[in-house]
Order: sequence, then C-alpha cells, then structure tokens
Amino acid sequence: MRWKPLLCGACVVIGSWGPLACTWAAGTYPDKPVRVIVPFAAGGFADVGARVVTHELTTMLGQSFIVENKPGAGTVRGAAYAAKAEPDGYTLVMLTTTNVISNYFHKNLPYDPIKSFTPIVEFAEAPYVLVVNAKLPVHTVKQFVALAKSKPHTINFASSGIGSSQHLMGALFASKTGAPINHVPYSGSAVAMEDLASGFVQSSFAALSNALPQIRAGKIRALALIAAKRAPQLPDVPTMEQAGVPDYHSAVWLALAGPAGVPPDIVQRLNAAVNKIVRMPKTIKALAALGVNARTSTPQELGNDMAHDAALWGEVIKQAHIQAQ
Repeated sequence: MRWKPLLCGACVVIGSWGPLACTWAAGTYPDKPVRVIVPFAAGGFADVGARVVTHELTTMLGQSFIVENKPGAGTVRGAAYAAKAEPDGYTLVMLTTTNVISNYFHKNLPYDPIKSFTPIVEFAEAPYVLVVNAKLPVHTVKQFVALAKSKPHTINFASSGIGSSQHLMGALFASKTGAPINHVPYSGSAVAMEDLASGFVQSSFAALSNALPQIRAGKIRALALIAAKRAPQLPDVPTMEQAGVPDYHSAVWLALAGPAGVPPDIVQRLNAAVNKIVRMPKTIKALAALGVNARTSTPQELGNDMAHDAALWGEVIKQAHIQAQ
C-alpha cells in the first residue's frame, strides 16, 4: 500500500491512519483576532505602548490585535494567564523587565519567568532618571551623594513598591555610590511622584515618562539619566556615567512574547511586522511622547535581555536583601 500525503488546510496527513503532522503557515497567520495580554492596569506606559503597536499590527496584518488588561499580583496574574495559553500565536503578552524577576517575590509562581515564554520582539525602552524635589539643595549626582553621606539615612527615595523597577534602580545606585538612602515604597508610581513633587520625600529613581510632567512644571529636578545615552526630551541632563557613576545604566524594556512553543514562522512574522512598525515616524513620535524610546530587536536579542536582566536584578535583590512584604 502506497502512503500518500494529503494536504488538509495547514496540516499534512500521512496515509489514512498515519500520524498527523501540523505545520503553521506564516502566510495565513493571523486568520482570526489575536489577544494581547497586558499584565498592567490601563493607562500606564506598558498599556499605552502596547496599544500604539497593536493598533498598527491590526492595520498591517489585517486582523484585530485586541489588548486585554489583566493586572494583579504584580504582573503575575496576566503573565500566568498567557503562559498557560495555547502556543498558536493567538494569545500574546506584553512583558517588561519586572516580569523576569517575579520569582523572587512569589514563592509559588505558576510559571517560569524565562522558560514559559517565547521571545518575539523588544520594541521600546523606558529610561529612568534620578530626580529630586526642586527645593533640595543639590544640582548634581556628586552633590546628592555627598549630602546623603553627610546626613546618613535622612534622604529618602520613593518607589512604586517593594521590588519595583524604581526600588531596584535605587538599590543599585546605593550599592555603587555608597549613598545611605532610605527606600519609601508607595502603592504606585503616580502617588510616589505626587509626594516627591510635594516634598514629602526628597528623591526618586523614576521612569522618564512619569517624571517629565513634574520636571517641566519645575517641581522636581533631574540629576542624571540611568541610560547609556542622553534622552532627547532632556538633552542637558547627563547620563549616570557622565555624572561620575560608572557602569550604571539600565532601562525598563517593553516586549511582545507568547507562551512557550509558538511556531518559529509566526514568531518571525510578528517580529518583522513590529520592527517595521517601530521604524515608522508616527510610532517613534507616539512612543517618545510617553518618554519611551522605540527600538528594534531579534527574538534572540530579547531572550538575551531577559536572561541578562534576571541575573542582574536577581543579584541586586540578594545583595540588598529585598523581600516582598
């Protein structure tokens, strides 16, 4: 009996009772709406950044890319939902730097922050900036460190919560400079920024997108960017390296991923589409308005950044003895 392969849609059936070997044709993807899980509340940089890109994906690929916000337990609720989805390319997730360190703050994490996801593309970076209340008598990083050392444990820095990017940026700064500064966690970045602008706390390591309005209002002062290069929104503000703190630059990235096992051809189709989108002037402008820098990447580069940041911030968490409360 001769076995004849029969083509059936996107699947190849070998013989009348042989094994079913399905192959996903990137040329037909997507042929139905795609859900994009955002494990953050609506309105933040991750949510707005996701909507900028998904809007263009809908136009470019001819199917709706629908954002679904699933905040809760940090980013665990939304990430867990996406990690358990079918790896068929129709449930995707927006990940940020904080996703790769969630295992340090949740003992029974229902997924692996690295292995449970398929990297697709990193498309934006949010630089952070050291800011102080405008009334604090410092104008440089060196002056800030000197003031902190002259009055140990009297200078506070606000963050959006224990284990947040703001907390980790501050902990790394204290480790590199020896500045004895106190961490004051808040329930979110907005209220932390309000108290900084009002003078209830003296400093913060804030996302540029969150800090820009208060910087422009003159209520807080930017001392240095925690980035490899200066930000176009603040061209006169030096980087930390330029301000005298070597090897201290990091950014919170925003990336598109899927559950583990998404077919490589779908990964490549999405990667190519998003990379094309973030090269578009209107996308660059929309992300810049959020204080976010557009960038392109390969899936491998995103995977490398996930592993690098898990190791970097994991070590900071251990050295600073940071624990969830």
